[in-house]
Amino acid sequence: MRREDVRTLPRWVLVPAGVGVAFIVLPLAAIVLRVDWAQFPTLVTSPSSQAALWLSLRTSAVSTVLCVLLGAPLALVLARSRFPGQSLLRSLVLLPLVLPPVVGGIALLYTFGRRGLLGETMELLGVQIAFSTTAVVLAQTFVALPFLVVSLEGTLRTAGQRYETVAATLGAPPTTVLRRVTLPLVLPGLLSGAILSFARALGEFGATITFAGSLQGTTRTLPLEIYLQRETDPDAAVALSLVLVLVAVLVITLVRGTRSPL
Repeated sequence: MRREDVRTLPRWVLVPAGVGVAFIVLPLAAIVLRVDWAQFPTLVTSPSSQAALWLSLRTSAVSTVLCVLLGAPLALVLARSRFPGQSLLRSLVLLPLVLPPVVGGIALLYTFGRRGLLGETMELLGVQIAFSTTAVVLAQTFVALPFLVVSLEGTLRTAGQRYETVAATLGAPPTTVLRRVTLPLVLPGLLSGAILSFARALGEFGATITFAGSLQGTTRTLPLEIYLQRETDPDAAVALSLVLVLVAVLVITLVRGTRSPL
């Protein structure tokens, strides 16, 4: 912050701002100070930790792809069209942002579970989703999808429609306008939304444990492993928590790097 910027602010604002920074930084510093650095490599490379980490990375990557495939068209519809019930649709799409994840897990369970809305039919076809790796992906996608929609819709609204209108006036069909004009224009927003979705999926806990359970190598992701290790091996839980913190810092850095003025 430049000195001239500080002069334009009331001095008292710096006090609660400093408390806010401390409130965020001190717990993170406590994790760093609590880590047993001598045992850190061993703690984060145990078989159960490695299995949980790789499962989290794989499922988060798949859920991010699903978020892009489903969220990008949804953001386009919300940003580029007007129809009755649009506000309600936007509210429903953003609902997982404020919904407790465990409630999302219960909703998924009663949709895709053995006795669920769709799960009962799938069960008759020999397809079982609940308490499987697929359930992990669906739980992560459910909570992460709004992040991509919010990021991309905001970018679309900021970009406006002037270039798309010009391209359409020159005779370009809608699909060509989307592919050659809209997507390149909003690519930074799409990338940042995808990165945020990946981060949210990687840290998902409540919906996953409710809908997918905690089966080692199948549904036990890194957050679930940390929760279990907290009771049996606190040092391992702290070390794995630091891994997630480092991933979060990397994600924030990547998101800031993909932001660019339109």
